[in-house]
Amino acid sequence: MLNMYQGAIALFLVSAAVGIMAADVPVDVPWEARARAAVCPCQATPNARLATIEDTYLGLSQGPLRFACLEALPKGVLLRAGTVTISEQQLAAEIAGANTDMQPIMKKNSFLILEQMATRQLLTAEARAWATNTKRDTKQDTDATLMQAYLASIARQTTVTDDEVKAFYDANKALLGGASYDAVANEMKTYLREQKQQDTVDAYVNALSTRTPVVVDRDWLNGQATTILDNPVDQARRSGKPSVIDFGREGCGPCDMMTPILAELQKTYTGQCNVLFCHVGENPILASRYNVQTIPTQVFFDKEGKEVFRHVGFFPKEQMLAKMAELGVK
Repeated sequence: MLNMYQGAIALFLVSAAVGIMAADVPVDVPWEARARAAVCPCQATPNARLATIEDTYLGLSQGPLRFACLEALPKGVLLRAGTVTISEQQLAAEIAGANTDMQPIMKKNSFLILEQMATRQLLTAEARAWATNTKRDTKQDTDATLMQAYLASIARQTTVTDDEVKAFYDANKALLGGASYDAVANEMKTYLREQKQQDTVDAYVNALSTRTPVVVDRDWLNGQATTILDNPVDQARRSGKPSVIDFGREGCGPCDMMTPILAELQKTYTGQCNVLFCHVGENPILASRYNVQTIPTQVFFDKEGKEVFRHVGFFPKEQMLAKMAELGVK
């Protein structure tokens, strides 16, 4: 469980988890539908509505700063959120403290590092407030252990019903080698509970900018967005056509099973729908941005570029076609 909470706050390192091959677990609702509110708290003011990162740069952030507002900040200041301020100097120091090999990649994706820094600081503030409210003894806590305890308290609110376990068993009989439901029910319940807890923590962390007013410097982000969005996945979802992106890699059994399906769909629906494969080993930052933690993962976007469906694991052709039809692709 410890890795789950560490993974939720270390956004830049999410790609380390993509080596896990997935069981066939459908995720019917994107995380944003589970967020507390899909609007930046900055909007709750008498002033004119401020543009958010999502409004201006669709897909730039899939995470905690997605609904941050864009505004001109004082020179050298990149982000403000409550008592938290992050400057260009602080961001540069964060990057300079990384391994030399990683620094060019981090500089190219400076916004993602800023997002990670802001997330760490804002979650630490929330964790301290939680500790005060719950009268937790924090004498032995570091910021990291306190944050882990805080996120664990949120994860514990998640439960799994027997009906969910049975439905999972029925959907995955072929992968269980003929094992009876009674023989594997306890293990499956543990697995599903951990998956749901991961989902809960991810959704909570990713909704950070709906709980706390966050402002990012507009002019600085303009230059960042040009670089970060220059990739096939973001170009596809901003093309005005529906898109299906399969995140995976060679050598992963379920991923390899997807290869001929994707090739056929690409050929059949050229011009109607973007069907892409994204190799997570070659594009770890992109996989991290899109919250891909297990492979293969298929993400469906409508013609406006909004995520409407996500599935983890092997996805049969017939089910792929059904989802594409829902997007108007026939």
